[in-house]
Amino acid sequence: MSSVLADVLVVTALIGALALVHRPLGDYMAAVFQSKRHLRVEKWIYRSVGANPDAEMRWPAYLRGVLFFSAVSVLFLFLMQRVQDKLPLSLGFEPITPDQAFNTAASFVSNTNWQSYSGEVAMSHVTQTMGLAVQNFVSAAVGIAVAVALVRGFARSRTGELGNFWADLVRCVIRILVPISVVAAVILIACGAIQNFGDIHTITTLTGDKQAISPGAVASQEAIKDLGTNGGGFFNANSSHPFENPNGFTNWLEIFLLLVIPFSLPRTFGTMVGNAKQGYAILAAMGIIWFLGVVAVTITEYAHPGTASQLAGGAMEGKEQRFGEGNSSLFAVSTTMTSTGSVNSFHDSFSGLSGGVLLLGMMLGEIAPGGTGSGLYGMLIMAIIAVFIAGLMVGRTPEYLGKKIGTREIKLAACYILITPALVLIGTALAMALGKGESSMTNIGAHGFSEVLYAYTSASNNNGSAFAGFAANTEYHNTMLGLCMLLGRFVPMVFVLALAGSLAEQKPVPATAGTLRTEKPLFTGLLVGAILIITGLTFFPALALGPLAEGLAS
Repeated sequence: MSSVLADVLVVTALIGALALVHRPLGDYMAAVFQSKRHLRVEKWIYRSVGANPDAEMRWPAYLRGVLFFSAVSVLFLFLMQRVQDKLPLSLGFEPITPDQAFNTAASFVSNTNWQSYSGEVAMSHVTQTMGLAVQNFVSAAVGIAVAVALVRGFARSRTGELGNFWADLVRCVIRILVPISVVAAVILIACGAIQNFGDIHTITTLTGDKQAISPGAVASQEAIKDLGTNGGGFFNANSSHPFENPNGFTNWLEIFLLLVIPFSLPRTFGTMVGNAKQGYAILAAMGIIWFLGVVAVTITEYAHPGTASQLAGGAMEGKEQRFGEGNSSLFAVSTTMTSTGSVNSFHDSFSGLSGGVLLLGMMLGEIAPGGTGSGLYGMLIMAIIAVFIAGLMVGRTPEYLGKKIGTREIKLAACYILITPALVLIGTALAMALGKGESSMTNIGAHGFSEVLYAYTSASNNNGSAFAGFAANTEYHNTMLGLCMLLGRFVPMVFVLALAGSLAEQKPVPATAGTLRTEKPLFTGLLVGAILIITGLTFFPALALGPLAEGLAS
């Protein structure tokens, strides 16, 4: 079997599996968030934190819950890293420095999972499992909760109530993330991923050198790392490490896990608003952009532009023979378009044009299909923008799902789509102007600039992957990237929840002959076009200085 045919079969099997679970998982998640029943374990959690799960919240109260919980999480994770040498199972590791501890705490709480450290030689068992892995669950649940609040804004009318944040958070963790993660972890263990709390082993290699082998609760962290679109690996090599990703099947499974919830949430949206076709329109827009990215990167990598790559017979530097160009490309596109950040190959080793596509996937706003929750609410914001553009073209008040898109709504949507580009471009400009970016570059020229641009794009869009050549563990980058992660995560949520509250207060507008049919292919095409044009106009100058210049020079 040729490698091209094998890659096509892998993608086909992946799409088939996602299509198979799309409806049942999407409907199940809708049922979870519409349920009035509380499980016993959930009641215990509510009592322990003093929350009333049946009390409805308006958007300011919902936002306060999000921000308070996240602020406490940052503080808790920061302190855990600073005292990890005094905790059990420390493995002899020293406390994490303040700037790196802040960066890591901001990273995992914001669902970014950017790592400026090597986990196997820096983080203790307790920090990995009780700190980082726990945040993998709750940070993903926060994103889904905010998305559900926005969906309720569309589904409800003449009320400002959006549900209860604490109930949404707990239900998401207990009923969705934990059960699926347990099953995934068991499969990973059966396929060769490790799971233990042993001490570091020192072995003698065939050449007589000494090498330290780090054990850990890898499979359990790997499962939620991908399912929650987190991306923070137990090992520095992430999913290219055989303890995390033992073989081709686990590689396919991990890609499936990082896509399954983002691609199922449009069904949840359609179910909760009472119109499944609206969910399919959003799903189609996500799927088109994701598939175009997979095709573009795969073709570019197989073409292996550049003299060195052509002489070597392929662009395999920085990739494993286990996976090859096709599986590496599929993983890379899926991880950069889902805010996951997990990698099975070094993105720094991709060709200039391929790196540009990976950058573009993040610059779109992590919406194709995006992170758990953040992808759906990001795509719904873009749908509002697309409806507004269509309204301008035909000269009528734009409407979406029976809600008028007026001045307040479009201002909130505009603020949402402007915040992350501002963080990316200002962060990159400051790093280059102050010389901090250039001093951290491994490469020079356009590729070196791409390393800096990628770092601030990844942080601001809460992705977490990196061009491997970028030296991020400095006081400046740890601090600035940490701030970008927090601002890029929580400032947009302010606008999302304010928009949800505004929509929920509206009286539904009956559809007329002039109403734009947002469940039709025409709207899906308009939505995809609006996303690509807005992103292109925003980031083209920066892309031209980096990956495009490198690609055209190859």
